[in-house]
Amino acid sequence: MASNLTKLISYAPPSPHGGNLIERVLPEEEAQAYTHLPAIVLSARSYADLELIATGVYSPLDGFMGQADYRSVVEHMRLQNGLPWSLPITLGIRADEAKALQGKVRLVWQGRNVGLLQIEEKYIPDRHKEALEVYRTTDPAHPGVAALLQQGEVNLAGPVWLFGLSRGAFPEHHYTPSETRGLFAQRGWQTVVGFQTRNPIHRAHEYLHKVALEQVDGLFLNPLVGSTKEDDIPASVRMQAYRVLLENYYPKERVLLGVYPAAMRYAGPREAILHAISRKNYGCTHFIVGRDHAGVGSYYGPYEAQEIFSAFRPEEIGIHILKFEHTYYCTRCASIVSPRTCPHPPLHHLVLSGTKVRTLLRQGAPLPSEFTRPEVAEVLRQAYQEVET
Repeated sequence: MASNLTKLISYAPPSPHGGNLIERVLPEEEAQAYTHLPAIVLSARSYADLELIATGVYSPLDGFMGQADYRSVVEHMRLQNGLPWSLPITLGIRADEAKALQGKVRLVWQGRNVGLLQIEEKYIPDRHKEALEVYRTTDPAHPGVAALLQQGEVNLAGPVWLFGLSRGAFPEHHYTPSETRGLFAQRGWQTVVGFQTRNPIHRAHEYLHKVALEQVDGLFLNPLVGSTKEDDIPASVRMQAYRVLLENYYPKERVLLGVYPAAMRYAGPREAILHAISRKNYGCTHFIVGRDHAGVGSYYGPYEAQEIFSAFRPEEIGIHILKFEHTYYCTRCASIVSPRTCPHPPLHHLVLSGTKVRTLLRQGAPLPSEFTRPEVAEVLRQAYQEVET
């Protein structure tokens, strides 16, 4: 992937999307005062959405979307007030369960009371239209569509509160937007580029990071660690790979590793917009969008996730999008290159898909050093050995 980067004048971290950073986290001990309320058991995705709303990652949302916002987002990629927003953030439950619920309800996850919802609205969403507009398919083989079809028939809408912040499996890397903004300020970073992936880190990713670091003060590595499809490499393995790479190949004073606890929706172009807005809320001034960002299978074109940003004025999104083409190792150039920088034909290019990487690991075959650093390859090899044995 070659970049469209130009040297930019440093500027202060952006305002949160919509102007205010939402914070709706209550002390965990307050949960005891609401045990008498009826309960809704959340899915992993809904719990992730609850946390992202309550900590401000999804600012300006302060709860699950009502019907007007839902319809506007599905049809126009904007909230009802016109603010850009690309994916519905909703809570669907069964119709028979929804019928008796009103007012405040407890939100339960893994047997714990994790939050509250003030029900202000109940409505029936158009799942077929939502799938077509958001995912561009109704194919249940698409993991995002499959998750959508598993939701209940009725959406509940209203403001939410989170009881405490568990910080999940990676507490030392689990930051809220108010915390990352503080850390960026402490480090004196005026410009920060955000990067996300659900895949193991490899040399092409490293290339993108370091090209971007030539232009900005800091790099916020923000891998997604919420729910992914079954054949994706687990977050614990990916985080270990990040740690060994950062230890050996990155300037520590210019990089912050922090997890993005969202569930993966595989919505391609639309999800790229949400990912950019989320990083703006974390305090990033720039965000990397590469080839097939948030894609799956062949549902989206390789650069549609970049092209979709043209539907908005740059100031509406409020974060500078760094667009990169496909990158790979060229044996003739003996380096990571892109179509912009390499004159050699494909027979000299080393390109490994995620599927191919997983196949090599299952077979116990080594990953080429041109594809990934040896320390990362060893992390992946050990992880797959443990699974196989």
